[in-house]
Amino acid sequence: MKAILLQKYREVLSDEAFYEIVLWHLPDPMPGSEHRYKYRLALVVRGDCVLRYDNERGKGDHRHINGREEPIAFTDLKALLRSFRDDMERIMT
Repeated sequence: MKAILLQKYREVLSDEAFYEIVLWHLPDPMPGSEHRYKYRLALVVRGDCVLRYDNERGKGDHRHINGREEPIAFTDLKALLRSFRDDMERIMT
């Protein structure tokens, strides 16, 4: 079984900002993760990525916010997307 692209979506929020969601289902978990998803959720403002959730090989699930990288707990896709949107709303307001 190969990786399956589940979603690739970009939404423009304003002249200066957009967010992008890229989500794959994998045949096996990546090293560092216990689930079978590969994802990148990013908020870009004025050309700078100000928020990113991803799970790089060997690093596991984490987010980049305020110039820091910090681990996150992955429970399911719905919770992941909700956390990303909550962080995005805090940044954009």
